[in-house]
Amino acid sequence: MYKNIISYSVIPVVMFTAFYFALNVNKPLDMDLYSIKGLDLNYTVYNEAAIIVTSTKDFEYETGYSTPNLGKSFVGFKEALAFKESRGNYFTVNTHGYLGKYQFGKNTLKLIGIYNTNKFLSDPKLQEKAFIANTARNKWILRRDIKRFVGKIVGGVLITESGILAAAHLAGPGSVKKFLRSYGAIGFADAYGTTIKSYMKRFSGYDTSFIVPNRKAKA
Repeated sequence: MYKNIISYSVIPVVMFTAFYFALNVNKPLDMDLYSIKGLDLNYTVYNEAAIIVTSTKDFEYETGYSTPNLGKSFVGFKEALAFKESRGNYFTVNTHGYLGKYQFGKNTLKLIGIYNTNKFLSDPKLQEKAFIANTARNKWILRRDIKRFVGKIVGGVLITESGILAAAHLAGPGSVKKFLRSYGAIGFADAYGTTIKSYMKRFSGYDTSFIVPNRKAKA
């Protein structure tokens, strides 16, 4: 008896549903019924500043979804260097006051035309421009040393252009000149103990031909 009651109650519902769809099948869809106007929506979007660079043999981007190999390209060079400096964080300041993804000092920023450090720290595009400008400036200062020493062994390290430019980012072009021209006798270590030699090894063999030497480079 109970089962019969359920069966009789279901039949009208099914018939009503079929009748409703038969009447509305040709009606245009009213998109206003699906509007999200006025709603608070919370969501996360991956953007350039949110990408974390992961250290592997060839260095990769890691977003959680894909890890394209950057290899020994210029982008691979700058992202590998950024990972070593700050783990790719545009908005960090270290204990010695160095700023951003590439850990620039205030005096270096002034040399490439940046005086507002708060704006610099909050602007990823400006930080990327600063890296290009500073690297171009360093390449101009070290142009003769690049020509003279690339391919040679200095202080037990095979010298490459990318290694020289990475070391210049760490220690300044003057310190790199001293290291090369003394054949490794005059070294340098930053406040955390990182040396010119270690940067020359770590960032060896990248393609930095993209960078054009420029004595007056500005961001």
